[in-house]
Amino acid sequence: MIETRKSPTPADLRQFRAAMANVVSPVSVVTTLDTSRPMGTTVSAFASLSLHPPMVMVSLDRQSELLSRLAVGSRLGLNVLGAHQEQIARRFASKIPDRYADTSWQIEDGAPRIQGAHSFVSLDVSDMVPAGDHVIVLGTVSSASGDSRAGAPLSYYRQKYGTHHPI
Repeated sequence: MIETRKSPTPADLRQFRAAMANVVSPVSVVTTLDTSRPMGTTVSAFASLSLHPPMVMVSLDRQSELLSRLAVGSRLGLNVLGAHQEQIARRFASKIPDRYADTSWQIEDGAPRIQGAHSFVSLDVSDMVPAGDHVIVLGTVSSASGDSRAGAPLSYYRQKYGTHHPI
């Protein structure tokens, strides 16, 4: 017997959102170059995917301007932000045209690196997988660096920015 799945109701979607709000997520800015112009967007849905070979996955909204510029082989930067970079996260989550205004950055390994980010991973897009209203971008790591003395990370929990404190 084939079972048909009903569409989620608005109440189901609210409950799902509330459940996901209880998950602490790291905050990053994913960057790329569009010809010579830097582009970026704030992302809280990314993860290390594989060690052999080193891979990362990033989830981007289908409406993302950055996503519209990507293809297999594109170079991306994953800038994992520190607690002191909340304003950068907010700016890159907004729709303002020049998100890089007042943000120090440089090109590193072919992608924009935001100064002061806790970690930076440069990757090449190896696949793009449609998933609901998002696309999962799979990337093979080209280079990675992090600062073990960087301080507290920026996180997102219950629709608020915050940070992690060891217990």
